[in-house]
Amino acid sequence: EVQLVESGGGLVQVGGSLRLSCAASGFSFDTFAIGWFHQAPGKERVGVACISTSGGTLYSDSAKGRFTISRDNAKKMVYLQMNSLKPEDTGVYYCVAGLTCYQSDYEEYEYSGQGTQVTVSS
Repeated sequence: EVQLVESGGGLVQVGGSLRLSCAASGFSFDTFAIGWFHQAPGKERVGVACISTSGGTLYSDSAKGRFTISRDNAKKMVYLQMNSLKPEDTGVYYCVAGLTCYQSDYEEYEYSGQGTQVTVSS
C-alpha cells in the first residue's frame, strides 16, 4: 500500500519556524520526485517546493529564501524546513510524489498524503 504521511505541523507565531516531515512507503521512493503543496483556507492547492531524484530543488516565489526541502532516500523521508513564517503560510501542507518536479498541478502527481495543518498566528 502506497502511503505518504505528513507530520510536524502546528501553531507557530509570525517569524517562527517549523519542520514538516513526509514518510513514504509502498513505492520506489528514490525514483520519484517529492513535493509539497500548500492549501490556504478557501483557496486551491499550490506548489511550494519540490526535490527531484537527483536532489535538484524548485521553490515557489513565496518559499524562496525561507523554505528548504530535503530528502533522505535511505529513510524514505522528505523534509520541509520553514523559517520566517508569515500568516499567509497558514493552511494545510500536502506531500506529493511524482515522476518530475515539472508538474504544476496537484492532480498530476501520482501519490499524495492527507496533509498536516500549519497555523501562523500574528
